[in-house]
Amino acid sequence: MNLIRLRKYWYILSLLIIVPGLITFFVKGLNYGIDFTGGSLIEVKFEKPAKIGEIRELLDELGLGEGSKIQSAAGNTVIIRTRDLTQEESDQLLASLEKNFGSLKLMRNEKVGPTIGKELRNKAILSLAIAFTLMIIYITVRFEFSFALAAIAALFHDILVTVGLVSIIGLEVDGAFIAALLTIVGYSINDTIVIFDRIRENLRILHKEPLEEIIHKSIIQTLARSINTVLTVVFTLLALIFFGGVTIRGFIITMLIGILSGAYSSIFNASPLWYDFRRLMTKTA
Repeated sequence: MNLIRLRKYWYILSLLIIVPGLITFFVKGLNYGIDFTGGSLIEVKFEKPAKIGEIRELLDELGLGEGSKIQSAAGNTVIIRTRDLTQEESDQLLASLEKNFGSLKLMRNEKVGPTIGKELRNKAILSLAIAFTLMIIYITVRFEFSFALAAIAALFHDILVTVGLVSIIGLEVDGAFIAALLTIVGYSINDTIVIFDRIRENLRILHKEPLEEIIHKSIIQTLARSINTVLTVVFTLLALIFFGGVTIRGFIITMLIGILSGAYSSIFNASPLWYDFRRLMTKTA
């Protein structure tokens, strides 16, 4: 079995994941958190379980029900997102929650204006654009431009898969989501560069063999390293999902999706894409 000859199947598998995610993204959108939309987020932990419906009724009584979101989490924890609250409104809400549902512990009480949220969104896009530009320059200098194109295409694959699945699942998108995306990009490009480096070495050593065979052998030679690396990261992320607490769970799940996608794209997409780009450039020249 030659991985390069089967590349169309790898592309189709990627599309089967990306297309539903894009449809959900454009129809449903992302579940933007307080960092992007602006407003108030209050996270409390009750001593006894509290029903979401009853909390919703309380918010309606206080005039905070419109546009608000209530999410239950492990350990009798409840996360409430509302419009931007004044300090007086925030204190009143906490007092009403304690009065109606018993003793509670305030875990978070955050506020961010819509202007700050918009600025954060723009900076996030700028950060990714700068990262991609620097990667293109670096890979072009170290290898060649076709390698850079393949690597960036694989990174776009990882971002589309991650954003699409996050949209489908409905995970909250906040500042930590941007940190996760940048981490995923860094992880994925590192794995891709390792394979590209082996391809470059084998192009000199095995120059008499067909190009698709050289690429296939290069992938196989680095496969154990790629699998071992991703498994150690995945095991750590799984442990954090189950034992790390609800506060970072969204960030960790996003990381898990991206790391798995990055491992897949580095092995099954980046090198096959380089093969196709190189053939296309050779025909054009």
